[in-house]
Amino acid sequence: MSQNDPTDHALATIASILDKPETPPEVEKQAPEFKPVSPAVASTDGEGYSKLGPGPIAAIRFKWTARRGDNGEYFVDETIGESSVPVTSGPMTKEAAVALVDERELEARKRFDQLRREMTGRDADPDVVRAGEA
Repeated sequence: MSQNDPTDHALATIASILDKPETPPEVEKQAPEFKPVSPAVASTDGEGYSKLGPGPIAAIRFKWTARRGDNGEYFVDETIGESSVPVTSGPMTKEAAVALVDERELEARKRFDQLRREMTGRDADPDVVRAGEA
């Protein structure tokens, strides 16, 4: 091996990670309990009605916002994170826009809850568990 071999550097990095002492149990901190975020903001005329999808990471959290267009019809903008380009649905009535925001948020919350249950093992499919035991 030469002095500039990238494998040496990679092995040294791995060794430095593995050589670190484990944190004593009394110092370990328990992870904070995750509470899903799903606030709704609404005005009396339906304009500006919005909801955030659940999830611990703002960069990938969905947001749905109903807004009134220039001609009085309503549109729903759906974004992911804070800097994405919105996907717009519409035109529609004010009631339909509010219902679409509510429906999308409810669907996202159900999918998120199901994924969380699967990841924590609280809602495992019995057939999958049995196949893994075989």
